[in-house]
Amino acid sequence: MESGLLKKMLRDMLLARAFEERAAQEYAQGNIAGFLHLYPGEEAVGVGVLHAAEPADYVVSTYREHVHALVRGVPARMVMAELFGRKTGCSGGLGGSMHLFDRERRFMGGYAIVGETFPIAIGIGYAIAMRELPEAVICFFGDGAVNQGTFHESLNMAALWKLPVLFVCENNHYQIGTEIHRHSAVAEVYKRACGYRIPARRVNGMDVLAVHRATEEALAQIRAGNGPQFIECETYRFRGHSMADPGSYRPKVELQAYESTEDPVKIAIAETVTAYPTAEQIAAVGSDNIASLTGSLRSGGHFPPEHLDAMQAEIAAEVEAAVHFASESPEPTLADAQAALDCNRQGEVLV
Repeated sequence: MESGLLKKMLRDMLLARAFEERAAQEYAQGNIAGFLHLYPGEEAVGVGVLHAAEPADYVVSTYREHVHALVRGVPARMVMAELFGRKTGCSGGLGGSMHLFDRERRFMGGYAIVGETFPIAIGIGYAIAMRELPEAVICFFGDGAVNQGTFHESLNMAALWKLPVLFVCENNHYQIGTEIHRHSAVAEVYKRACGYRIPARRVNGMDVLAVHRATEEALAQIRAGNGPQFIECETYRFRGHSMADPGSYRPKVELQAYESTEDPVKIAIAETVTAYPTAEQIAAVGSDNIASLTGSLRSGGHFPPEHLDAMQAEIAAEVEAAVHFASESPEPTLADAQAALDCNRQGEVLV
């Protein structure tokens, strides 16, 4: 993989982790109200998938969507301002944590209702198919949504009409607080797609490279006109379901094991830092391959520790600036709310 792309993905994963941890702090201080569902541990999924997408593709997300928005290009200050409920947020401060939206970047919103992403994605996919455009819809959902009726209805319609939809299951195994094998007769989510003849696969959702490769391959099939594709990303969230959830239903040893050995950010850093081979390793490869090995290392780029430190410092400043921007921004007014309501049907409101 191109070193530049890998560095971009690493930066997005580091930004995601720093942003979410800071959001948790601001919530604890009362600056963010309502529900707050955080993403630490799942960064490899959102980053791997969205870096394989094209700018013209549409993204439909869930209530755990802050990182999806950031990776899609929504400025951190606008995401943070929306969490703060401020007028400068990406939804004008009227949506909050679970309802981020950015029309310009085709980020079609986060949805708080479990399973709501499916019909939204199907509708957009149908519009794309009718216009015969080379675009796709990326539909994110969690393992807790696969028992909803909309899941089955939407997969059936997508397969029947060969809609350009990539279904991405972020399977963290616990939905809200019940482990998947306790609420689903089929715990391997990707196998459910076979009932609708949709090609599906399971990938390691803690490995950003594996997620990226799988997404590239799936989107290539969609753009070739082969209909919907399905990816199940096995991942793990380090925090509870939301800020109101202490996560006590999970064994501590399980959480510690994932944090110490499966942290996607640590894995991404390890992938990015190039380790030059020793003389013994080169000798073991063989003298005929020294030139090709050296050339591969050079083309892969070099990312020394000081570059990583500089990147993390830059991200910390970006997050701090986002918090300052949000805290200094004005709150939306009743007139702003009325204007949002009036935009439905040329002034006709739905209440």
